[in-house]
Amino acid sequence: MRLLITGGYGFIGSNFVRLLLAERPGWKIVNLDLLTYAGNVENLEDVEPQARGAGRYRPVRADVAEAGAVESLFGEERPEAVVHFAAESHVDRSIEDPAPFIRTNVLGTGLLLAASRRHSVGRFVQVSTDEVYGPLALDEPRRFTEDDPPQPTSPYAASKAGADQLVAAWFRTYGFPALITRCTNNYGPFQFPEKFIPLMITRAMQAERLPIYGDGLYVRDWIHVEDHCRGVLAALESGRPGRIYNFAGSAEWANLDVVGEILRQTGQSRSLLETVPDRPGHDRRYAIDDARARAELGWAPRRSFEEGLASTIDWYRTHERWWRRIVSGDYLVDRRSAV
Repeated sequence: MRLLITGGYGFIGSNFVRLLLAERPGWKIVNLDLLTYAGNVENLEDVEPQARGAGRYRPVRADVAEAGAVESLFGEERPEAVVHFAAESHVDRSIEDPAPFIRTNVLGTGLLLAASRRHSVGRFVQVSTDEVYGPLALDEPRRFTEDDPPQPTSPYAASKAGADQLVAAWFRTYGFPALITRCTNNYGPFQFPEKFIPLMITRAMQAERLPIYGDGLYVRDWIHVEDHCRGVLAALESGRPGRIYNFAGSAEWANLDVVGEILRQTGQSRSLLETVPDRPGHDRRYAIDDARARAELGWAPRRSFEEGLASTIDWYRTHERWWRRIVSGDYLVDRRSAV
């Protein structure tokens, strides 16, 4: 298999690369990444040299929203499949400036689809998010299924919904073998420290204030990144073109409870909690039904949230150099020659 992965230096993408290097030894992986602020070559520094030396892996620094670069790469590498992780993904940043989200998430996806079709790619997996479905009420008993229409509320979610619609259109119009995966909130190793769980972990480790939006009762379902990556792999290998597959962690927790558990496991006081003004359009609850993925792909999450959170806290504790370099900005130095 010659596989093109976009965004393979990001949080989820780098964990997916690690999974493939460990469990699909016959595959060749091309990692296309622009190395924006959240892409970090250090995420793969312990596995990349050996994989490159064995001819199994090639990193390429390029922009998915640059048509010439995309076309050149497809012509050179002739990938048999594409797994598309590359995206601007932080809701708060999208509220401040939606333009990069529209460019990367919508335009970039369209260019990848067009190049994939021109070069007869056999499978395209669009990695999306549960946020495209919009919010649910706290007391609403249902979870969104793949048949629910998108109702995004943030610029980030809208850009991902737009990308999903392009993928669906390529399947319906051209019969192109594309499918979509949507997951709940990821957590685990190598997550950029601005995101909720690593932000709370690293601040707790430094005995700093832990900012909580509003009343702290916003509910998210949490899935460990390795469980998500196994779901994406299952969709790549045995998902049906034209289908959408939801991946959930079956772990709905209020933000305030997540932070309380992090404080407990790090031995810190709840006096570190700090309520801050809420962000605009904050969705109260996300929840999705993953019955289709379980039935059609034979997938199920392997880690409970309690177990996964404990291992994640341990990871950040033993990888302090990694996250401190990011917080300080040191990892940004000399990125121009990173790949």
